[in-house]
Amino acid sequence: MARAGALLALWVLGAAAHPQCLDFRPPFRPQRLLALCSRYSVFGCCDEKRDAELTSRFWALANRMLAAEWADCAGYARELLCQECSPYAAHLYDAEDPSTPLRTVPGLCQDYCLTMWQKCRRLLRHLSTDKKLWALEDNRDKFCHYLSLDDMDYCYPNLMVNKNLSSDLGHMVADATGCLQLCLEEVANGLRNPVAMVHAGDGTHRFFVAEQVGLVWAYLPNRFRLEKPFLNISQAVLTSPWEGDERGFLGIAFHPSFRHNRKLYVYYSVGIRAEEWIRISEFRVSEDDENAVDHSSERVILEVKEPASNHNGGQLLFGDDGYLYIFTGDGGMAGDPFGTFGNAQNKSALLGKVLRIDVDRKERGLPYGIPPDNPFVGDPAARPEVYALGVRNMWRCSFDRGDPESGAGRGRLFCGDVGQNKYEEVDLVERGGNYGWRAREGFQCYDRSLCANASLNHKLPIFAYPHTTGKSVTGGYVYRGCEYPNLNGLYIFGDFMSGRLMSLHENPETSQWQYNEICMGHGQTCNFPGLINHYYPHIISFGEDEAGELYFMSTGEPSARVPRGVVYKIIDPSSCKARSAVSHVPAPSLCSSLTSQPFILQWWK
Repeated sequence: MARAGALLALWVLGAAAHPQCLDFRPPFRPQRLLALCSRYSVFGCCDEKRDAELTSRFWALANRMLAAEWADCAGYARELLCQECSPYAAHLYDAEDPSTPLRTVPGLCQDYCLTMWQKCRRLLRHLSTDKKLWALEDNRDKFCHYLSLDDMDYCYPNLMVNKNLSSDLGHMVADATGCLQLCLEEVANGLRNPVAMVHAGDGTHRFFVAEQVGLVWAYLPNRFRLEKPFLNISQAVLTSPWEGDERGFLGIAFHPSFRHNRKLYVYYSVGIRAEEWIRISEFRVSEDDENAVDHSSERVILEVKEPASNHNGGQLLFGDDGYLYIFTGDGGMAGDPFGTFGNAQNKSALLGKVLRIDVDRKERGLPYGIPPDNPFVGDPAARPEVYALGVRNMWRCSFDRGDPESGAGRGRLFCGDVGQNKYEEVDLVERGGNYGWRAREGFQCYDRSLCANASLNHKLPIFAYPHTTGKSVTGGYVYRGCEYPNLNGLYIFGDFMSGRLMSLHENPETSQWQYNEICMGHGQTCNFPGLINHYYPHIISFGEDEAGELYFMSTGEPSARVPRGVVYKIIDPSSCKARSAVSHVPAPSLCSSLTSQPFILQWWK
């Protein structure tokens, strides 16, 4: 019973955080129960063969130590060896930081290390080949400092119950001081990792929600979901049910002239055996059913080989210029280790880039055209598709619709770029821009040799935050809807790991972006019919409807096979619509009285 409880605890934690194995693949469920590392038989990084190898190492340790020593150390030996099977192995062994050698011992929490040092510090001499660690054997404080992690959220064994990893911040009320209190409306539920919500821009006011597994669902304006999927390519999509798998159906965009040509574009992972790649394809909607794609119409536009399973990018967007923007990851692993300077700084590679193509033309033997004003057209050392470079893994980007009255800001391209070990960032992407990776992470140097190269001319993010705030940014939108004028101009985004909703607002005098956290309204703030003040914490994506109202998608269990994903609409409870729901005051008269008041958007000043 105790073992079952431990397995359940691990499963819950695995579902809540960001697991990753030493080979940067997602954890999985072994086909057979593990003998030595049985704790990880439900969810981990070891198969039966790997467990057998660890068992051999375990008994080899027993043979090297005196019987009295082994009696005190056997439990520690098993726990430490089995962390290679942990779903957080890449974090525990510092594999996420390629500037440091892979640890021979997992990162340990201070209390655990001090106890282990007291009971059997000699174990490490037999377990590890690290002579620096051996030299610290008799100095308790230095010994345990050496075995600590920079990111203490992942130290063993506290990560098993660490609330920073398994918290449900979405259900908490943050400090209201300087915090914008909003409410939510649940729009759709029962979704499996909803990765995108888009509209067709065709005047029908339908919206479409994509699941990571490879299905896209059509919702009518009354939010009724059609029984048959709009698109189903789940048989072709490469993904798995395991938390931490970044592959799958990742992006969808409708052609700007969809009303006439019925074309849409999708971004998804495919693979055969050990080979994996990303694919961008064009589909057409069926001639007989506007709510169903003609699956036989698929035309592959672009494929890019992926050297690893993580950092797959996934955003597709059409700009006002009519061109398709494609956002690729750097190829995976850690520290962009591919080639001399990494994929992201290599203009001849399509990974780690923002690409821009013309899907309405074909040229040079390609199934698409190259916009003539792409920044590297004519450069023999660059791919002409490249629009911007130096990105790590941009996860969710959006174009600003512009101020409803003045049009200010229209066409600006915002992206959240997921960081490595320390910082998450938000970028304003411009033509020809170099966003710094792997030379820089956030505002800080990451690869010092590249960071010192002034010729790279890096563009700094408009905002970056440390991993004490969150560990995986999810880019959002600048709010430009008409229902909530108080929110106009706010860039609203979130973090997949911490569950935080956040906002940025540009100071028109300094052009600097000011940060404010968003918290759920408490007390009577959200006490209106249909409104709620909580959400599932794993914020996967954001979306707009055809009118520019803002939504986000999150889940209680981030698996492509578990239907715990929800679409929420963001509500400003001080608006006319929310108040009229309980006051029964006609909305137009209430709106006119509210919008004339001077209280609007005083909270960030």
